[in-house]
Amino acid sequence: MLKKGGGGREGREEPERSSPNALCDTSATEGAGTMSRKVVRSSKFRHVYGQPVKADQCYDDIRVSQMTWDGNFCSVNPQFLAIVVEASGGGAFLVLPLSKTGRLDKAHPVVSGHTAPVLDVEWCPHNDHVIASSSEDCSVMVWSVPEGGLTRSLNEPLVTLEGHSKRVGIVTWHPTAQNLLLSAGCDNVIKVWDVSVGQAAISLDELHPDVIYSAAWNQDGSLLCTACRDKHVRLFDPRAGGTTANELPRAHEGSRPVRATTVKDGKLFTTGFSRMSERQVALWDLRNPEEPLTLQELDTSSGVLLPYYDPDTNVVYLTGKGDSSIRYFELTGEAPYVHYLSMFTSKESQRGGGWMPKRGLDVSKCEIARFYKLHERKCEPIAMTVPRKSDLFQEDLYPDTAGPDPALTSEQWLAGKDASPILISLKDGYTPQKSREFKINQTLLQGPKRSQLPHEGTQQRGPALDQLSEDLKRLQ
Repeated sequence: MLKKGGGGREGREEPERSSPNALCDTSATEGAGTMSRKVVRSSKFRHVYGQPVKADQCYDDIRVSQMTWDGNFCSVNPQFLAIVVEASGGGAFLVLPLSKTGRLDKAHPVVSGHTAPVLDVEWCPHNDHVIASSSEDCSVMVWSVPEGGLTRSLNEPLVTLEGHSKRVGIVTWHPTAQNLLLSAGCDNVIKVWDVSVGQAAISLDELHPDVIYSAAWNQDGSLLCTACRDKHVRLFDPRAGGTTANELPRAHEGSRPVRATTVKDGKLFTTGFSRMSERQVALWDLRNPEEPLTLQELDTSSGVLLPYYDPDTNVVYLTGKGDSSIRYFELTGEAPYVHYLSMFTSKESQRGGGWMPKRGLDVSKCEIARFYKLHERKCEPIAMTVPRKSDLFQEDLYPDTAGPDPALTSEQWLAGKDASPILISLKDGYTPQKSREFKINQTLLQGPKRSQLPHEGTQQRGPALDQLSEDLKRLQ
């Protein structure tokens, strides 16, 4: 919010900065000899509360990854939960059916094709049985999970995507186009892969001068928002060859990592640190990239705040590694724009976590979000619920939401076409679909596996060489 200095002088316009004690969404007036009176802003999300599941509904005895990378290490959809775990001799992650709660068998199968630790995983939004992973081994892999989950360890991916020269810390699927996967590596390169042919359709090598901290599509996938170590936040169309449409030159002044995501009306929501290492959140209108609409200081903890934005409710949830809380804010079009709602706190800190897509929530209980919190040795689901007395479907809480069907083919999007997500109603609940065929160019599947490729310095023998060898043997 822009405010002007008073005192009869023309004041300098500056963004409103709020302290942690000023985060309550109230306005107070105080008169002489009277008590202060608070006027509370009306919001249907004011009383949202977090509720952990009972102990027997957690996922126990899981060796969650100890990597220091600021990632989620977890991804979830209406059928499966994926968690990056500790593994000897390479990288691995678990895939569990949501119903498989309780203590995990130590011999439970894992997905283990990477030769170095896994840094990120994400389920495909258009196929609940397909998941992508990235690793310190510089590769990205796409996997197909069978109906019902794994009965044995999975070692061979559907396709391996190789092209980064350093570790790959980010993978994220396109929200509306089929078979398009984005990866960002510590080589400062962003690639958009057409998974169906196993090739990078777009490679942006010069746009970022340093490590990319975050990359997030906008809702229809027409633009990409990135945060970089150079403190710049960029919003651009990857199809434009690396031309930056908008840029925030210094979203936050501190040296710690920044995170950024797009929200409604083309605005950007960022988290970062001040020069004094205070954690901050800010909302930006890109028509004025020099000053945020609002900037709020939260606390002095050191964990990077990871934002999760729900476009259906316009609520942002913040989690951080090492934190034991989840803060949530409502975004509106009026000042102060970012309204603090509440905070869920628990005793144990989190090592990461994933958010359930809206179609996987329990609408009968007015659940508007569900966070799968990673502890050191378990995963604990936490439901965010709006208290309502009626058992009827609450239409104001559940507008039509993004469904599992893609709106575009990869070819259409690469040719310049954009489309909003195909929406579905949750009025009658959502039934997860059975495994869909994930179409890959068959020549990729028929080619040699990575483990079967010849070692460097060796040559493959052709038919003519084999025949010559046989002739020589007969002569001898």
